[in-house]
Amino acid sequence: MAQQSTLPAADYSPVSGYLLAAFGAVLFSMKAIFVKLAYGTGGVPVVDPITLLALRMGFSLPVYFVIGFVAWRSRVREKRDLPTARQFTAAALVGVLGYYCASYLDFEGLVYLTAQFERLILFTYPFFVMLLGALFFGQRVTPWGLAALALAYTGISIIYLEGAVASGQDAVFGGLLVLGAAFSFALYQLVAKPLITQIGSRIFTCIAMGGACLAVLAHFLAENSVQLLITLPPRIVGLGAMLAIVSTILPSFMLNAALDRVGPQAVAVLGTLSPAATIIMAIFILGEPFTMVDALGTSLVMAGVGLFTWRDARRKGNAGKTKT
Repeated sequence: MAQQSTLPAADYSPVSGYLLAAFGAVLFSMKAIFVKLAYGTGGVPVVDPITLLALRMGFSLPVYFVIGFVAWRSRVREKRDLPTARQFTAAALVGVLGYYCASYLDFEGLVYLTAQFERLILFTYPFFVMLLGALFFGQRVTPWGLAALALAYTGISIIYLEGAVASGQDAVFGGLLVLGAAFSFALYQLVAKPLITQIGSRIFTCIAMGGACLAVLAHFLAENSVQLLITLPPRIVGLGAMLAIVSTILPSFMLNAALDRVGPQAVAVLGTLSPAATIIMAIFILGEPFTMVDALGTSLVMAGVGLFTWRDARRKGNAGKTKT
C-alpha cells in the first residue's frame, strides 16, 4: 500500500484560483490576435500558417522537454511505473491529432476569417465532444446539451448571414477549416483522457507535444527549408515567440494551477471569458468591425456554450461526489 504524503496541503485562497483561470483564458484567447498580426493586413499572408506554427512549436518544445525530463526522472527516483512503449507511441499520436492537426486547421482558417469569428467557431468544440462521445464512447447526449448546441449555432448562423465579422467570399471555407479544428480537438480530448489517467498529465502532455512538434517540423520541411526560419523578419519571429510563451506555455500552467485550487467547474465557466477577450482585442488591436448583429450572435454563442459547460461540469462534479 502506497504511503500517504506527509506534506501539508497548500492553503490557497479561492480568489487566486479564479484569477488564474480568468487570466489563463484571456492569454489563450490572444492566440488569434498574434496570428492575425503575423499574417498582416494584405490579401496574402506575410508568413504561411505552417511556418508560424513551426515557430510556435519550436519555442514551446524546450520548455515541455525540460518539464517532461524532470517528471520522468522523478518517477525513476521514486521507482514508479514508466509509460510502456505502446503508451508512449499512443500519446505521441494523440498529440499529433490535438496539437498538429487541430492547430494547423485553425491557423489555416485564420487566413480567411476574422479573429472574432474564428474564436466563436472554435469555442463550440465542447459540442463535438458531446456528439463524438455519444457516437463512439458510450456517453449520453442530454436535452440541455442539444438545446445549448442549437442556441450556439443559431448565433453562428446570425453572424454568418448578417454580421460584419464573417465578411469575405472565403468565410465558408475558413469556417469549415476551423470547424475541422474544433472536431479534431474534441476527438483529441476524448482519446487523450484514458492515456492521461494511465501515465499522468505532465508526462502525457510532454510526449504529446513532442509528437506534434515532429509532425509540424516534418510538414514544414516538406514545403520549406530551414533557411526560411533564419531569414524571417524579427517581427514574425517575435510574434511566434509570443504565441508560444503568452498563448501556450503560461496559460497551460495557469489553468493547471487553477484546476488544483478551484476545480474544473469554475475553470470551465471562467473559460467563457475567452471570446469576449478576443473580441475586445480584435476591435482595438486589429481594427475589426463589430455591429449589433455581431453582438447578438456572439451573445447566443457564449450563452449556449456557457450553459452547456456549466451544466456538464456540474453533472460531472455531482457524479464524482456520488462515487465518493
